[in-house]
Amino acid sequence: MKKIKVVIIDDERLAREEIKRALQFYEDFVLIGEAENADDAKILIETEMPDLIFLDIQMPEKSGFDLLESLDNVPAVLFITAYDQYAIQAFEVSALDYLMKPIREERFAKAIQKIRDTINMKSSLNDSLAKDRKIFIKDGEKRFFIQLDEIYLIESLENYTRLFFQDKKALQRRSLRQWEEMLDKSIFFRINRTEIINTQYIQEVKTTIGGRLEVKLKTGELLEVSNRQSARFRNQNGI
Repeated sequence: MKKIKVVIIDDERLAREEIKRALQFYEDFVLIGEAENADDAKILIETEMPDLIFLDIQMPEKSGFDLLESLDNVPAVLFITAYDQYAIQAFEVSALDYLMKPIREERFAKAIQKIRDTINMKSSLNDSLAKDRKIFIKDGEKRFFIQLDEIYLIESLENYTRLFFQDKKALQRRSLRQWEEMLDKSIFFRINRTEIINTQYIQEVKTTIGGRLEVKLKTGELLEVSNRQSARFRNQNGI
């Protein structure tokens, strides 16, 4: 059975101890670290790359949602909190489950089995890293938990970027350069100064009168590739 690496994030020591006691009966869940705030948790997650995080939502200074927004690669999430008003928000971001404090043994066991099934199923699919990578997006009061390869277009708006995914869009504070550095270059391509596309969504490529390329996405957008990037695209794709 696959070992599932776990990190516990909660500002209350007693709450962390409660989760550790509950976990000791599940040998395939391996605790690799714990943190009491979002900043320490971010460092721990980026260093240890856990499969799963047990995450409290209401924490001083930065919430659990703030932590998720700061991560470039989000592991599976199980929220544990004393506040039931966050339940809907938790499932809106596709958390694997949501447990109320104090933890009930029977409810915890059901959550563990759900997590085990989900993670083991994913590991058997042999998906590429790009497909497995997820990101948490917050746009105002809206929250999304999506796979990176669901993003089909990113456009620059001064100090912000707008992401297009599914039938939605969201404004982010990351720059286009930051997105370019973190995205899989075998899938994503910067077509000009202000736009990055997911090449899996390309429906058609044409050459304009001036020699530039013009890309039509499956979602309907018609986008112009700069001269320099047109040459790069041709070289990379043998056009």
